[in-house]
Amino acid sequence: MKIKWHDPCAEGMTVKEKDGVTYLSYPAFEQFPEFVHGFSTRLGGVSKGIYASMNLSFTRGDCEADVFENYRRLGAAIGFSLEDIVTSDQTHTTNVRVITESDRGNGITRPRSYTDVDGMITNVPGVVLATFYADCVPLYFVDPGHRAVGLSHSGWRGTAGRIGSVTVEKMKCEYNTDPGELYAAIGPSICQDCYEVSEDVILEFQKAFREEQWSDIYYAKDNGKFQLDLWQANKLILMEAGIPEDHISMPNLCTCCNPEFLFSHRASRGKRGNLGAFLGIKAEI
Repeated sequence: MKIKWHDPCAEGMTVKEKDGVTYLSYPAFEQFPEFVHGFSTRLGGVSKGIYASMNLSFTRGDCEADVFENYRRLGAAIGFSLEDIVTSDQTHTTNVRVITESDRGNGITRPRSYTDVDGMITNVPGVVLATFYADCVPLYFVDPGHRAVGLSHSGWRGTAGRIGSVTVEKMKCEYNTDPGELYAAIGPSICQDCYEVSEDVILEFQKAFREEQWSDIYYAKDNGKFQLDLWQANKLILMEAGIPEDHISMPNLCTCCNPEFLFSHRASRGKRGNLGAFLGIKAEI
């Protein structure tokens, strides 16, 4: 399968395969062996039809047993177990939850005890955070000095609400994280060329960003619509939160441009499964 990278010459994610499961990894995070991370693709699972084959959603109509098997296969490939996962409850908020040992398994091996959570942070070894996508933006945060991580879901509402900055502030408060020492990544999501939005969306971004930044994140079209760059918008947010530019990995990979490799809500017109972002601290190194 040919993958359409946004910039074939740019550094970014790498494609990995283990035991028939294909997933994505960030070289910038691989330098820290105490952390585990990955981003799923459509390849290597057992789901069928519009969910084929590595669907990670229990709520879109797929067979529950197949979804559990997908998690088992993906976890074995990346390096975690079902019992370690803690999932978000994404409703396009900027709510960031501190995950503790008592949350282990929430959303996978037992029901979640919370709602309306689009971001999570933790410093508990062995816990693996999981958030879900099919065009929205995954945000990864790794604090090697304090052995802490964060993972947040940033659609257009979350981006306008600056959930990336909210996550950094939460890590500063809870773990004494220094943004200057954080490593961050913007995950696979819809690119500017594919993301047409209406004026009401742009008005929210005009409120959230300085006027001199507007031309960096969107442009107007003749049809009254706009092309919005969520990648650049989130990069600006992370840099303004204090993360050095050279500590931010860009996705270089659009979900909508690669509908056979990644699930895309826009490309499939809603007939799809979910991708997953995973990030945690290894129990042992």
